Amino acid sequence: MIALTEPAAAKVKELIEAEGNTELALRVAVRPGGCSGYSYEMFFDAELSETDHVTEFGGVKVAVDKESAPMLEGASLDYKEGLMDAGFTISNPNAQNSCGCGQSFS
Repeated sequence: MIALTEPAAAKVKELIEAEGNTELALRVAVRPGGCSGYSYEMFFDAELSETDHVTEFGGVKVAVDKESAPMLEGASLDYKEGLMDAGFTISNPNAQNSCGCGQSFS
């Protein structure tokens, strides 16, 4: 299952609070597509399924569907802020190749 670093959990928690619904979970999924074969998808979700893998990091619920779970096993989501840019990055040991944008992998 994917893990959130402390900075990622703090940023996600901040974004959920801004949405005004603390019941939201961060859904992380893998979908076919992108320039390398698969792409990551992240969004807030209020509807969790019985088959979802749900974990919690720093007060943030993270949901992964059962099809995406094997491809996200051992992965981590981080958040960094810098002078030039800020954003989330996924480090995935299951990815053999990834594209330059970091949003797709094979």
